[in-house]
Amino acid sequence: MLPRRPGRLMAAVLLCLLSVTAASTRVQADQPRPVLVLYSVGRLLPAILEFDRGFRQHSLVPDGQQVELYEEFLDAARFNGADYETALSDHLVRKYAQLRPDVVVVVGREALEFALRHRDRLPTGTPVVHAVVTLDDLARLGALPAGFIGVPTEDVFVPTVEQALRWHPEARRLVVVVATAVRRDRLWYERVMAEKARFEPRVTVEVLADLPTADVTARLRRLGNEAVVFTPGYHQDGAGAFMTPFASVQAMRAATRAPMYGAFSTYLEAGIVGGYWTDFESQGREAARAVTQLLAGAPPATVRLPASAPAAMHVDWRQLQRYGIHEAALPRGAVVHFREASLWERDRNKVLGALGIIALQAALIGGLLIERRRRRHAEVSVARSRNELAHASRLAVAGELAAALAHEINQPLGAILSNADTAELILESGVERPELLRQILADIRRDDVRASEVIKRLRTLLQKNEVERVPVVLDDIVTEVELVLRPEARRRGAQLVVWTPAERSTVLGDRIQIQQVLINLVLNAFDATADLPDSRRTVTITVQRHADDVSVDVRDHGPGISAVPVDKVFDSFFTTKRSGMGLGLSIARTIVEAHHGHIGVANAAEGGAVFTMVLPYAVLAPGTGRAA
Repeated sequence: MLPRRPGRLMAAVLLCLLSVTAASTRVQADQPRPVLVLYSVGRLLPAILEFDRGFRQHSLVPDGQQVELYEEFLDAARFNGADYETALSDHLVRKYAQLRPDVVVVVGREALEFALRHRDRLPTGTPVVHAVVTLDDLARLGALPAGFIGVPTEDVFVPTVEQALRWHPEARRLVVVVATAVRRDRLWYERVMAEKARFEPRVTVEVLADLPTADVTARLRRLGNEAVVFTPGYHQDGAGAFMTPFASVQAMRAATRAPMYGAFSTYLEAGIVGGYWTDFESQGREAARAVTQLLAGAPPATVRLPASAPAAMHVDWRQLQRYGIHEAALPRGAVVHFREASLWERDRNKVLGALGIIALQAALIGGLLIERRRRRHAEVSVARSRNELAHASRLAVAGELAAALAHEINQPLGAILSNADTAELILESGVERPELLRQILADIRRDDVRASEVIKRLRTLLQKNEVERVPVVLDDIVTEVELVLRPEARRRGAQLVVWTPAERSTVLGDRIQIQQVLINLVLNAFDATADLPDSRRTVTITVQRHADDVSVDVRDHGPGISAVPVDKVFDSFFTTKRSGMGLGLSIARTIVEAHHGHIGVANAAEGGAVFTMVLPYAVLAPGTGRAA
């Protein structure tokens, strides 16, 4: 660390740097303007690199002049003593023997103190611009002499800790890590000790000073959310080990789970939450603006500079997420670093394209849904019309069967009447014949049931119910069709034969509609054989089981289908009958296809036609008998 007292060697250095005779060192108008920048610390510290970046980017000279920068580093945090001063002085005397800088920039308190100690040896009129000096530093140094200008920074310790305690109201301890071996660190220690009483009513303030780094990290490792850590970093720990302040902060950050705040913007890279600072790059720009005005010929007293560089809150977005600090809680003017760009910020064009595609797809899906609804309405309307037509067809069939059904009913009614007359005669004769009367009553009951069944089957056929999709036994439907058409077969002088397998077949469908298809096919077969000899008036219904479905064949021995292609017989309004409308087979095909089956016709080799209806088996839920 450089001594405060003036010394011959350092005076000689400054004299050699800044004073030479006017005849030998006068800078020509077309030569670069020399500016000397004297840093307090080593050249590789992150703070120096940031300051230099801001200073070089904004150090401009009017009228096309060039600036030539010369940099020296006191490295006051690590080196001091007479031997060091002697070696440095000899080097600087030889290096700057022929140079007179137009402006001297001093960066940091130590460099400013060096310039103040030797100001009486500076050439008259050489301006000095100070940077990275706090208002507290200037208060300790007193009023600056003429020719010394600069923009001091505000205090960062108190506002940083105040903000940290607002963000972490659960904290009961404030732990401050400082050192005193190096004067730069000791100034921070004195500042902390002077301000600690401000926070003690709210939290317990613990100052860890001059501890080996291993001890510091061990203590910090035991902290949790009950504590807040603040540190300016240090150049030399309690064990005498030198390090950069950044490295010391890195070691502390890696050791603790507690939220950690620091004194300089460069510590954000180490993982602290943040702090109030004037970043080094902006301080470099302020110094460059002052140098620009001085090189343009402005006297130091007229250079326009702000009274101070206000500190702003700088935070690491990743640490805000870690400790649950919402951005709405940030103070006005806060600067957020390392924020992850949102999808909109990252890929705005892609997002707009995706939104356009989604909107197009939504419109398409909406249109398809509307079209689907319209289609469903149309399908319901078609199904309703189909059911109405099927019901009308059943009414027509009932009319065609009316004569046979009337005869079928008249037979049991005539038998009932005959039995009633017989019973009445027995009663009038006065002869007690109870057994005969019981037999007569049994006959009446049997004939009544017979007539009732005929009427019931007719009512079932004529009913106009909603279409059902339930498991039904196809063999039972065929048997019911036989019972309905047996009277018609007798009336026509035909024979109806039914063949069903031993194993019953269950399909999913509407019993009445399947009956309607079979009745229509059998009646057509009766019509096809109406003019043939009795030996050929046989119609056979055969049920056959297959691996995945069951078929019902209706075969006649008529002339077959030869006048037209067989696939035409199912077309609407196609008929070979003089009095037919051509809708029966068309309705039959519609009903079968609605049951997920199919119907076809073929000419038999031995004569006649075979109509085949194929329906899939019903898949039943185990143990329920209901469709799965």
